[in-house]
Amino acid sequence: MDPHLDPKKTARLLQRLREQMDELPPKLKAAAKYVIDNPGDFGLDTVRTSARKTGIGANGFVRLANHLGYDTFEAFRAPFRAALTTTHEADLGQDWLDRMQDEGPAGKLQAAAARNQLNITSRSLRLMTAERTQAIVDTLTAARRSYVTATRSSYALAYYFHYVGRMALPGLELVPRDMGAALDDLLDIGPEDCLIALTFAPYSAGTIQALRLAGARGASVILISDSEVIAPGIRTDHVLAVAANSLHPFGAIGGAMAVLECLLTHLIDAGGDDALRRIEAYDALRQDTGAYWSGPRLPRIRS
Repeated sequence: MDPHLDPKKTARLLQRLREQMDELPPKLKAAAKYVIDNPGDFGLDTVRTSARKTGIGANGFVRLANHLGYDTFEAFRAPFRAALTTTHEADLGQDWLDRMQDEGPAGKLQAAAARNQLNITSRSLRLMTAERTQAIVDTLTAARRSYVTATRSSYALAYYFHYVGRMALPGLELVPRDMGAALDDLLDIGPEDCLIALTFAPYSAGTIQALRLAGARGASVILISDSEVIAPGIRTDHVLAVAANSLHPFGAIGGAMAVLECLLTHLIDAGGDDALRRIEAYDALRQDTGAYWSGPRLPRIRS
């Protein structure tokens, strides 16, 4: 196991902070209190974000890291960040599901629902082979414009894919843009373009129309669905089949979401430094314009 992923390391760090609180200078004491009270946020946030939330100043967190023997702030934050990851989750087995199943009717249903989500996610990712994924990434990065479309509940998936994916693919467009049909926004689609369509049974007539138009115009077509054959007259270049089995009347989208997350990881990696610069610029703009809510500053701790 990677030593950085040792959950006991985070616990030991927090205990050291508690034991040394009384001996710390005021600013370091305030920084330590924030870390103790908010280990999850501390693991996720940059030093600038932690400084803004607390009003302590970035240097206070850096000095606290040095006080504890770390050369950099990032080295100090690393155990907290690693504690939030699930790198070794699969190694823990599924005994927790067996225990949950014995916790009454709610536990039995939750265990069944959790098993179903694990199964459809696992199957969907297993079908997403590296060769197929690379071919899709090559198609998207080579396209003049890429469109992503879906309707009804699947639209949420398309929206999220566009929201993140445009950082790697500036030409990525979400259709329909407004309250119209996808066809309204695909009038100019051509052989140099690409359409990504998400649809699950019962299949959307609007999405099928968009797929047929893209195919007829010679555009590359990527279908993400619970079936490779959803309707006559559809030509696809790439298909990512996902499991959508559910214990309720609607199809489950957890498998599709996992597939999209993996695809986004590949796209951002393919985007290289340009994609990372766009992500940083986007975050800086949102921070500077106050787009993200931040609560009132924590009270100062007086010595």
